[in-house]
Amino acid sequence: MPATDHLRVDLRADGALWLTFHRPEVLNAFSDELSVALAEQVEAAASDDAVRVVVLTGAGPAFSAGADISGQDAHERFDVRALDAANRIIRAVTSCPKPVVAAVNGIAAGVGCSTALAADLVVASESAGFLLAFARIGLMPDGGTSATVAASLGRARAMRMALLAEPLSAREAYDAGLVSHVAPDADFPEMVDTVVRRLTRGAPLAQAATKKAVNAATLHQLEPALERERTGQTILLRTADVAEGMRAFGEGRRPDFRGE
Repeated sequence: MPATDHLRVDLRADGALWLTFHRPEVLNAFSDELSVALAEQVEAAASDDAVRVVVLTGAGPAFSAGADISGQDAHERFDVRALDAANRIIRAVTSCPKPVVAAVNGIAAGVGCSTALAADLVVASESAGFLLAFARIGLMPDGGTSATVAASLGRARAMRMALLAEPLSAREAYDAGLVSHVAPDADFPEMVDTVVRRLTRGAPLAQAATKKAVNAATLHQLEPALERERTGQTILLRTADVAEGMRAFGEGRRPDFRGE
């Protein structure tokens, strides 16, 4: 399985496929190249008998800061294609019959948060955090988080996280039921290895059936959510507020939203 400049691919002898976001200079912000490569790798893993489990993680101090909206032309570059790429990743992760583990080694924001929370098990280092930052630039959450976060946290906490763009620490996320494991930073690699090892030694058919059943019971609104998010986000991307939000982000200032 080939690697790309933005995604490192490592299929290990135990059947664990490690997919490492590799843009540490921008906190692993999702580029078009990274998004496409990630979706392709997870889709391919679904039918690859050599793969027993898929592990998603980030290089450097972050899991992923979200979509790459750096640069003065961000508003022109970021369009519905980015939404479709994100949705393709979420569908690949949730439909993959192999267990998918998100090893969240640092901040998971925006689509990075969406991707992590689509995984079956989320192992977080204690210094990690989870942030739906969309509201800060005039957008709504996407990547299925209007379904995945509400399914885990309930409506009130999901609204707080989405509308106020308040981050959750790894410990808060664990206590709230958003992630499955949390470990002190020093113990994080060992915990990830332990979880992955248990999965690679598990019964593949039972794992696939379990994942399908649990997702059917808890994420039955995921597909409608992806479509609602795509429609809403497409409309918002045409607004002056989003243009202002992206400009403000690039300039490091507070945006002046006017409802336009």
